[in-house]
Amino acid sequence: MPFLTNKSGKQPVDLFYQDYGTGKPVILVHGWPLSHQAWEGQIQSLLEAGHRVIAYDRRGFGLSSQPLEGYDYSSLASDLREIILQLDLQEVSIVGFSMGGGEVVRYLTNYGPDRIAKAALIASIIPLVAQKSDNPHGVPAEGLEEIMEALKTNRVGFLKDFHKNFYNFEENKDRLSEANLDYDFSIASHASPIATIKAAEAWAGTDFRQELKNVTVPTLIVHGDADNIVPIKTSGDQAAEGIANREYHILKGAPHGLNLTHREDLDKLLIEFLK
Repeated sequence: MPFLTNKSGKQPVDLFYQDYGTGKPVILVHGWPLSHQAWEGQIQSLLEAGHRVIAYDRRGFGLSSQPLEGYDYSSLASDLREIILQLDLQEVSIVGFSMGGGEVVRYLTNYGPDRIAKAALIASIIPLVAQKSDNPHGVPAEGLEEIMEALKTNRVGFLKDFHKNFYNFEENKDRLSEANLDYDFSIASHASPIATIKAAEAWAGTDFRQELKNVTVPTLIVHGDADNIVPIKTSGDQAAEGIANREYHILKGAPHGLNLTHREDLDKLLIEFLK
């Protein structure tokens, strides 16, 4: 199986990745609490469009190493950097879903646009999840605290129900099945418990608002207006205001997991943008 190692931190981290096809390279950065397998549909569509597609498992998830630390966004962005360098990718497009949007923005903050052609933020947490006095539409502190407590005391129970809200399941039964929920639960429940908690602390507590100016490459922003996990007003709308060189699309009725429920719409937007 393909792995590469990031030796830049306190301990080496082995990153599992899949590298398919030829053509212009695209790296897919998955959301929490899943793995690169969440990109199954997009991998197929991008390959059919003639791209080289690289999808990897964030540390602590999937088949990658499960260290005790290193779940802050700078450490996670260093993993993305190692993939780009070790695969010697040039003019690559980096696509982040949900939590993965943080790696995209932190990469551009820490490393600049070196080797990057374009970026995409899909149902992304960028720029700030938490509700604050100057971010009134964010998720209230008590809601985030409930998630953290559930992860610490009943992680598997929490994950069992999480993806119903992720996909607005009751409203989208014609777009996905119970089997999709079971599949996601299987992936998420096998992730490192420590990584699941610490990664959640990263996406819940990191404020990227001052970093939006660092996103200078052409950027696609796609968000659903029915996203119950990352409300559009605290994420997509603000990202679109703060990133000058951007293209913003709102998918009506789309939930957080729009890469599955609204795959055709998303894939069309993504492929057109990457041309």
